Amino acid sequence: MLKAAFAILAGFPILFAQTQTGLTKMGHSIHGETYDVGPRQKPWLMDGIGTEHFPITTSNPEAQKWFDQGNALLASFWDYEAERAFRWVLKLDPDCAMAYWGLARVTDHNGDKERRTIALREAEKRMSKVTERERMYIRAWVDHYREDPTAPKTEKERDDVFRRRLEEICWKYPDDFEAKSLYALANLGDGNHLGSNALLDEIIAKDPRHPGANHYKIHLWIGPDATHALDSSAIYGDIAPGIGHAQHMPGHIYSHVGMWNEAAISMDKATRVEAAYMRDHVAFPFNTWNYAHNRNYLCYIQEQLGMADAAIQGARSLLASPYDPKYNKEKNSNRPGKVALLRVLIRYERWKDILDSKDLKWTDDIEDKMVKEHAQALAHIGLGQIPEAEENIRKHQELKKEVEKDENKWLTPVYETQAMEIKGRLMLAHGDTLNGLAALSDAAAKESKLREDDNDPPFYANIVYDSLGRAYLDHKSPSLAVVAFEKALAEVKNDGFALAGLAEAYHAIGDIEKARDACGRLLYVWAQADPSLKWMERVKALGLKAEPRDESPRKQRIYRSAELASYGPLLWEPYRAPLLDAVDSKGKRVTLDEYKGKNVMLIFYLGDECPHCLDQLVQLAKRAPDFSRESTEILAVSKNSPEHNRESLKMGEVPFRLLSDEKLENMKRFLSYDDFEDLELHSTILIDKNGRVIWSRNGGDPFTDFDFLVNQIKRANQM
Repeated sequence: MLKAAFAILAGFPILFAQTQTGLTKMGHSIHGETYDVGPRQKPWLMDGIGTEHFPITTSNPEAQKWFDQGNALLASFWDYEAERAFRWVLKLDPDCAMAYWGLARVTDHNGDKERRTIALREAEKRMSKVTERERMYIRAWVDHYREDPTAPKTEKERDDVFRRRLEEICWKYPDDFEAKSLYALANLGDGNHLGSNALLDEIIAKDPRHPGANHYKIHLWIGPDATHALDSSAIYGDIAPGIGHAQHMPGHIYSHVGMWNEAAISMDKATRVEAAYMRDHVAFPFNTWNYAHNRNYLCYIQEQLGMADAAIQGARSLLASPYDPKYNKEKNSNRPGKVALLRVLIRYERWKDILDSKDLKWTDDIEDKMVKEHAQALAHIGLGQIPEAEENIRKHQELKKEVEKDENKWLTPVYETQAMEIKGRLMLAHGDTLNGLAALSDAAAKESKLREDDNDPPFYANIVYDSLGRAYLDHKSPSLAVVAFEKALAEVKNDGFALAGLAEAYHAIGDIEKARDACGRLLYVWAQADPSLKWMERVKALGLKAEPRDESPRKQRIYRSAELASYGPLLWEPYRAPLLDAVDSKGKRVTLDEYKGKNVMLIFYLGDECPHCLDQLVQLAKRAPDFSRESTEILAVSKNSPEHNRESLKMGEVPFRLLSDEKLENMKRFLSYDDFEDLELHSTILIDKNGRVIWSRNGGDPFTDFDFLVNQIKRANQM
């Protein structure tokens, strides 16, 4: 077979390009390559997603059910699963205009302009077949994105047109909650918080469990006025318990108001719900859009609760997650995990761990370089290793010109904050107290501005006002320490480090009542903190005899992670491989049990008639020794019969087994089949020595980045 494949690929490329277009596109969507991405398997009826009924014109009554599922999922921004539902609507009713409108909304969210254009074009073709209300919805999106010469030129003009179209639907159909909620969503960024809030409250008053209205209200009030969204935060997770984002969003609000126990419950649930989804539906962190954000945020909240060890474990689980060269490249794949780990290590002054950690793999990316030098400078100063710190600071200074080349300009304020912080800390280490405190004060103000712009969760490791307050305490200026710690509490409500510092500072100036108050608040926030944290030990040594006291706008439950296990696992793990039950060229049954203790790479290909499949197998044959060295067996599966494979093998030696899956049962179990178009797909799947899937790619083109695959197997072998 391989000799024949070489002949085809070497001798007939022009023939295939000109006369075999259909063959060269085998495995690709009939709608074009833009539809090779996204879900390819049929949906299932999902519980716990909320209800948003949206009547549509359809020739198939079952299509309405799936459209409603897609619409409910869109209300919680779960675009990927919403797309699955809308694609199934088109399977049932290929002429459904609103299914195309739904697909346009999905691609609108993820910024896929080409797919959005195709979907809107198809929706517009069918506008004459639907009701006036549906036409108005389609027209709103078409007018928003049309690109003819008379179309609005600027983004603001486009948004204004879009809002006017939605407004027209609201006026004409005053009982249409979908139009009103989408209109409020479209207005979230215009500054008219009261107007949007009034519209959402009107919907909630009539339908308290409307997922979209409660969700959008939370987004509306993220920030300093987060208390306005507490009612929606209390109910949204219960409205859609099966959606990770619905559990996640209340955590934003609770974090902003300092309700750290409630925030942890929300983010813990969100992480578990998404981990359960990945486990049950063969997905990975790199194609589950909110998982890394959930886990990073939960780590941050656990830090706030004094649970440093739990935060470190969570960060390391993120760092160990698989990545993908297309969806989440290696140098960026672990950024949330790296941010989470550095944040907890710096805040809890685990200086040796920063310098010795094998989890922190630094790249040549400019952001990575500046973060590395900043973190290591802090660590060396913390350990009293001043010459080493000075070397880190020198390297950090050398990055300035490279930072200034950053086109987005967002790195510059981060770099300047880092530079001022390590400068101030180094001055203090050298005994230059006044200049050191001044520099640290400047850094604290800069970090406060960064936190204002991006605090969900913060990417800058520490609250510098906490560090400034501690420096004032160390230099016998408790009154100034009080000011710094109060500023930290204004930035981050109920911050444990600031409360601990306040207790010490007030005690030092003789205000025992305020010291006791800060101590009581700390005892509540850090009720489940790791034992023997030095900040807590210093406060306990003051003998203040305080009782735990919660200063939050609402009563909180106590966060106990183990009690949330019913929502799913807290840590992502590779999932158990589906059943492989195929036949080799000799008619022998083959299962994964035969390969216990070895890694397996499964290649699903489309048969000898698919030239790019043969190209993949030819390349793979050359690399077979690389996989063998990593204790990895290769199995290539197609619908070709054993007899066909036996004849192919006569044409050349193949260093791996060819398996038959004539009924396509294995392809379907391993998601190598498109249910919407009844189409076989190319798939590459890595299974570890324990029979767990550690990585996979299903889609239009065969995967041929064999260096990546070898590295993934090496990574698995080391775990």
